[in-house]
Amino acid sequence: MVWLMATATGLIVANLYYAQPLVGPISQATGLDPGAAGLIVTLTQMGYCLGMIFIVPLGDLVENRRLIVMALAGTACALAVAAFSTSAVLFLAAMFCIGLGSVAAQVIVPFASHLAKPETRGQTVGTVVSGLMLGIMLARPVASLVTDALGWHAIFVLSALVTAGLALVLRRRLPRRDPAQARLAQNPSQQTTSQQTIPAQKTTYLALLASLWFLLKTTPILRRRSAYQFCMFGAFSLFWTTVPLILASPAFGLSQSGIAIFALVGVAGALASPIAGRRADQGKSRSTTAVALVAAALSLAAPLLLHGGRMFELGLLVVAAIVLDGAVSASLVTGQRALYALSADVRSRLNGLYMAIFFMGGALGSSAGGWMYAHHGWQGVLMAGLLFPAAGLLVFSTERK
Repeated sequence: MVWLMATATGLIVANLYYAQPLVGPISQATGLDPGAAGLIVTLTQMGYCLGMIFIVPLGDLVENRRLIVMALAGTACALAVAAFSTSAVLFLAAMFCIGLGSVAAQVIVPFASHLAKPETRGQTVGTVVSGLMLGIMLARPVASLVTDALGWHAIFVLSALVTAGLALVLRRRLPRRDPAQARLAQNPSQQTTSQQTIPAQKTTYLALLASLWFLLKTTPILRRRSAYQFCMFGAFSLFWTTVPLILASPAFGLSQSGIAIFALVGVAGALASPIAGRRADQGKSRSTTAVALVAAALSLAAPLLLHGGRMFELGLLVVAAIVLDGAVSASLVTGQRALYALSADVRSRLNGLYMAIFFMGGALGSSAGGWMYAHHGWQGVLMAGLLFPAAGLLVFSTERK
């Protein structure tokens, strides 16, 4: 079940990133103005962030399996529309809906924590999140390779079929989890003497949304872990938005296939997720967070400070990519482990807020990386990237032992 959930989160979240390396051919095919091509990525991320706020919290209110399957069905339909779009407006609307439905991955992650034993919750979440990070890292190279062979439409057709098939598999394999019944099981004294089952807590959707601000305001660990991850994913997105540009430049001269191979090598960093989860289960969250923040800073400082021949610098970038990916994965899992140790009744809402702030950092990093590369080159990108883990370390210095 854990590996099924890990695979599912990876396949789902990959839908957010297939279009990123294909902006050029998609813009030409749909007639999208080059100046507005960035909307392809922006609208997908906007849909995902809005889904975090308005869909993921439903995991604390409605039956989880049904919520996941419905979101995946909508995503599959949106992918099919994107595959056959000839209009820029229709394609952009489809990308927004893909982002909105792909938050099913963030319903699955807290679902996995509900199923796990408390003493192994970190390791379970780490394994599931490793699948999520693999999906993020593999999506771009897979999209490039499929497009080279079959054209850009093919990746959306294939993903629509995979997502629809995944919905059927999860509907068959996932256990049911009704949040109201789960609360009642935890509080049997709330049952009445009649044969009729009464929900342990009546909650409306609007009340659920209203509680998000209250949770953010009254949960210090949520604010702290979100701040760490905002910084980490900002550095991650900045690096991966701009590194293809420097790899394709005369400095390295890599082809699209070469850049895809580079991205595939970076996937090794996802192996840090279950290791970090195991350490969190052992009570070593603080030291794991410190190592992750320092590793992220070093991964960006090394290419900035160390110089040599072409092969040396390319090898250094490969190591930097692996270390940065591992640091982001470790920090993400450690944060989720800490949040999932809180009340099970608010787990989906905590995860939604955490991941929404996480992706806001990514959006800032992507936009900052593109601007810095255009105006200050690769060295400027690395210097800007260092500010993210540096800010995270500054926040970490205020954490009590």
